[in-house]
Amino acid sequence: MHPMLNIAIRAVRQAGSIITKYYEIADSTELKQKGNYDLTNFVEKKAKDQMIDIIFKSYPNHIIFTENDSQIYKDTQKVQWVINALDDNINYMKRLPHFSISIATRVKGRTEVAVVYDPMRNELFYAWRGHGTQLNGYRLRGGTARYLSEAILSTDAIFKVHESNAPSINAFEKLFCRCADFRRSGSVALDLAYVASGRIDGYFAINLQPHDFAAGDLLVREAGGLVTDFSGDNHYFCSGNLVAGNARIVQSILAQIRQR
Repeated sequence: MHPMLNIAIRAVRQAGSIITKYYEIADSTELKQKGNYDLTNFVEKKAKDQMIDIIFKSYPNHIIFTENDSQIYKDTQKVQWVINALDDNINYMKRLPHFSISIATRVKGRTEVAVVYDPMRNELFYAWRGHGTQLNGYRLRGGTARYLSEAILSTDAIFKVHESNAPSINAFEKLFCRCADFRRSGSVALDLAYVASGRIDGYFAINLQPHDFAAGDLLVREAGGLVTDFSGDNHYFCSGNLVAGNARIVQSILAQIRQR
C-alpha cells in the first residue's frame, strides 16, 4: 500500500473516533451548554487538528489545505494534502448520521491518493492512482446504468429560490424530469464515493470548493467512472462545477445541462 495512503487512513480513522465520540455524548449537560453550532465547530476543529498533526509528523515538508484555501490551484513541487474534517457539518449539527471525513493527496497537480471515511457506518473508501478504488478492502466498480431514465442522480445544489441559485435550479429541473429519481444527502464526498460504488448513478454540482470533491474525484475515476466540468473538460478544480458517473450517464447529464 502507498505510504501516504497509510497515513491518510490513520488520519481519517482517528478523526472519525473524535467525531463519533462527541456525536454519541452530545446530549450530556456539559455539551448541551455549548449549543449545537458551537459543538459542531469544536468537534470539527478537534478532528482537523488531529488530522494535521498525524500528517505533519510523517511529512513535515508537505502542504495541507483545508476549507477556503484557494492556493491548491498554484503549481508547486510540494505534495499537497486536501482535507475535509467534517462533511456535512449541518447533518452533524442536526444529528442526522450522514457525514464524512476526506483526504486527497496531490502531487504536481494530480491526485495520487484519496480516502473518504463514513465513521457512523465504518465504511472506508480509498483509491490510489492506477490501483483502483476499494471499500473496506473490496474492489469497486461504478454503476452500469445506460440511460438517464433509469439513473438515480444526486446533487449538492441549493434549491432555495434566490437569484444566485438560478443555474442550480434550472439544471435540476431539466434532469429531474428525465432521471429515475434524485437524492440530496449533504455530503459531497460520500455522494462521489457512492457513485464510485454504484449506489448512485450520477452526480452534478455547482460552485464546489476543492476540499469538497478532491478525494471523491479520484474514487470515481479509479472505479472506472468519468468526472468532468460542464463543458466536458477537466477544469472543475477551478470552476467548482462538476458532473460524475459512468461515461453514458455523464454525457446524458451534460446534454441536458447544455440545453437552453
